[in-house]
Amino acid sequence: MAEQSTFTEADRTDGVEPDMVDQNAAPASEAIGSGVQPMNMIQALNSAIDVKMAEDPDVLSFGEDAGYFGGVFRVTDKLQQKHGLTRSFDAPISECGIVAAAIGMGAYGLRPVVEIQFADYIYPAYDQIVSEAAKMRYRSGGQFTSPITIRSPYGGGIFGGQTHSQSPESLFTHIAGLKVVIPSNPYDAKGLLTAAIEDDDPVVFFEPKRLYNGPFDGWHEKPVSPWKAQDLAQVPTGKYVEPIGKARVMREGADVTILAYGTMVWVALAGAEHAGVDAEVIDLRTLVPLDIETIEASVKKTGRCVIVHEAPKTSGFGGELSALVQERCFYSLEAPIARVTGWDTPYPHAFEWEYFPGPQRVADALKSVVTGQATGMGR
Repeated sequence: MAEQSTFTEADRTDGVEPDMVDQNAAPASEAIGSGVQPMNMIQALNSAIDVKMAEDPDVLSFGEDAGYFGGVFRVTDKLQQKHGLTRSFDAPISECGIVAAAIGMGAYGLRPVVEIQFADYIYPAYDQIVSEAAKMRYRSGGQFTSPITIRSPYGGGIFGGQTHSQSPESLFTHIAGLKVVIPSNPYDAKGLLTAAIEDDDPVVFFEPKRLYNGPFDGWHEKPVSPWKAQDLAQVPTGKYVEPIGKARVMREGADVTILAYGTMVWVALAGAEHAGVDAEVIDLRTLVPLDIETIEASVKKTGRCVIVHEAPKTSGFGGELSALVQERCFYSLEAPIARVTGWDTPYPHAFEWEYFPGPQRVADALKSVVTGQATGMGR
């Protein structure tokens, strides 16, 4: 089939809701060349896919509305126009089918980057991810791999309600054979997505959609600052790779260690400032493989640990982090480990900010851990 682009710019933008995407922030990636320019997370992710598609003809991108439309959040915007209909295309509304097709493509040597429109919709694909993609290398004795990247916006803070705000990352960290990556800023988003695309094993790449257009510190009543004001939004236009499995120390401190990822990294920074506590904030960036060495060194230095994530508390990834810290740092701990999390309920629409683990709850947990005065440990 001859490659063609018959749609117009008006067609591409038809039906976009204003609260779904910043209309003034169209991706401006470059597949060739070098330099640095400010990017929001949408632009950085788009640039990563664009650069890899230009470099490697085996890389392709598809998903529901991810070709013609450019994705509901525009992360795949203009990729079809630049790389053609056979490498950037729309898929039927079947998450199971999308991932199954990607697994087959990967087994034959392609490197598909698929989009699950919202993380809440990833559950129909769970069997394919867990039973097939994660086990392909093992079951074939290394004869086949599954070099696929499964991208999906996750988390709340946009009034998406119970079916557009979930954080299902812990369901995938439990599965041997999967890597789970969650960036918190444009620089890491591009570098980590590039690494994920080049990885020979399946990577579940969750994108905190509340951060797409700016760093969000959890003070929802305040205006959102743009990414261009942040150093981590200065993104190289060419190819670069951030290593999977290495955390980033976002803020050095001596009194308590905060472990966070995604949107909660910025909430943790705001909470530490609000509490007036000298906290060391670690952005995990990758949940599997986990940079336990950086975590251990920090907790042994500070003697205290607070874990922050947006997912519900019960069986959330914070439970695993808490166990690891206790096992490795027991004799260094001067206070119980605290967890600040979402509640064990469906994500509410009307009570979004009561559910969202904001900076005040983080500050309360920090004060509790540092002073030794229990206040419910951030719950």
